[in-house]
Amino acid sequence: MKKKHQLNLKLLQNLKESIIIGVDEAGRGCLAGPVYAGAVILQSENQLEKIRDSKKMSENQREEVLSYILAQHRVGIGFATVEEITRFNILNAALLAMKRAFENLKLSDDELMDCHVLVDGNQKIRNFNWPQTPIIKGDQKVKAISAASIVAKVMRDRELRKLHEEYPEYGYAEHKGYATELHRAAIKEFGPTVHHRPTFAGVKEFIK
Repeated sequence: MKKKHQLNLKLLQNLKESIIIGVDEAGRGCLAGPVYAGAVILQSENQLEKIRDSKKMSENQREEVLSYILAQHRVGIGFATVEEITRFNILNAALLAMKRAFENLKLSDDELMDCHVLVDGNQKIRNFNWPQTPIIKGDQKVKAISAASIVAKVMRDRELRKLHEEYPEYGYAEHKGYATELHRAAIKEFGPTVHHRPTFAGVKEFIK
C-alpha cells in the first residue's frame, strides 16, 4: 500500500502543473454488449474519499458515487460497439472507447496544451496526440482513474439493464454480459443475439 501511495504522489507531483485526466474502461471481458470508457478531470478535493476502485463497490454505491462525480467534476463518456469490437479486436476497441471519452470532455485548445492523460493498464491510447502515461492497476492508485472506472462501469451497466428488457431470458440485468454460468447456459439454450461478440469464445461456438 505504501509503495502504491508513493507512486501516486510522485506522479502527481511531477504533473502538478498539468490538467490531469484519468481514463478507464469497462466491459473488456464480457461476452455481450459494448465496451465503455470514462474520462475524468477532478475539479475539487471535496469528498474524494468517496472515489475508490469500482470493483470493490456495490452497484448501488457506484450509482451514488457517479451522481457525485457528475455533479462535482468534468466527465467524458465513450464507447465502442460490438461491431467495432469484432472489426478491431477488443483491445483496440477499448482504446478507441477511451479516446472517445477523452474527446467528449470537449477541452479547449489551451486545456489540450496543458493536459496529461493517465490511462489504466499497460497500453497507450492509439492515434492520440496528447501526453499520456499508462498505469497498471491505476484504478487502485489514482483517484481520477478510479472515478473514470466508476463512470465507465455504471454507464455500461445501465446499457445492459436496457438490453435485459429486450432479452430477459439472457439475464443481462444480473451478469451485465460477463461470462457467468447463467449467461453461458442462456447462450447455449437460446443462441447468440446481435449484442453478443461473435469472435469471443463462449459465443462463436454457437453461431450457426
